[in-house]
Amino acid sequence: MALRRLCPLQQGGHGRIWPPMYTIAALYHFTRFADPAAVQGPLKALCDAHDIRGSLLIAREGINGTVAGPRAGIDALIAHIRALPGCADLEWKESTSDHPPFGKMKVRLKREIVTMGQPDVDPLAATGHYVAPEDWNELIRSPDVAVIDTRNDYEVAIGTFEGAIDPGTRSFRDFPAWWEANKERFHNKRIAMFCTGGIRCEKSTNFLLGQGVPEVFHLKGGILKYLEEVPEDQSTWHGDCFVFDGRVSVGHGLREGPHLLCHACRRPILPADRARPEYEQGVSCHHCVDETSDADKVRFRERQKQIELARQRGEVHFTPHLNAPNPDEG
Repeated sequence: MALRRLCPLQQGGHGRIWPPMYTIAALYHFTRFADPAAVQGPLKALCDAHDIRGSLLIAREGINGTVAGPRAGIDALIAHIRALPGCADLEWKESTSDHPPFGKMKVRLKREIVTMGQPDVDPLAATGHYVAPEDWNELIRSPDVAVIDTRNDYEVAIGTFEGAIDPGTRSFRDFPAWWEANKERFHNKRIAMFCTGGIRCEKSTNFLLGQGVPEVFHLKGGILKYLEEVPEDQSTWHGDCFVFDGRVSVGHGLREGPHLLCHACRRPILPADRARPEYEQGVSCHHCVDETSDADKVRFRERQKQIELARQRGEVHFTPHLNAPNPDEG
């Protein structure tokens, strides 16, 4: 879908023209929605009225999503969500961008706001112990602590905490099976878990408690809060953190990282990767060149052609990959 940039440039001091600034809000909250469909319509209407774009997922277990828009619009959205049943103590994380991270707004009804596929998992019943970012380094350096990264393999590949275990999962749904196959490795260990914004750990720590693990911890606010609050010279984080918006990755201080997105497979790549023989813009990268058929590549080339035509007309064309809500993160 092609989208014209609607926000005018802002007039700065001395006649300088500044691009519009977008406030990005990443949020999730577990609560009981008796009728998620009744929540959906008013949320979508409010976002449309305030030119907010991104994705929100609503289920009986709560709400999850990342959105971007003008400051006043994000404030109105947060106030609306906090007024919903059980959402008064909603927490969210903010950052900014000088370009629109999303092309359109989607508010979707889902079975789960983060898909684990474990019907007995209930974060409202119990979760692991929250660990503040400033206390995280001390915990994960303890010899009796095993640190587990609960994110997907392509996320872990561009950055993680020192000493963290990568389960190598392609989807959060794979985590329970990985744990069952590897749990003996963690006998007599305390478990510390982390993810991008914290939502996966709400479920994974509840899952481990249900599996009989006595001491489970997780990073409060996730990697994003750690990168925001912990000085780089004191950090145990290495690399960049994948984010599910147009920035692709962020580093310490939530500065936008160097990564681009392969629009064929949604994996992050570096600028240098575009010089590799497997790379064709919008069609393939070294991660996915052998994963798609010739027919897929023909289709991707046609899509890329339409993107280029839209750009020549002065339109900003957002790919469906960047607009798609992600059920695994918050």
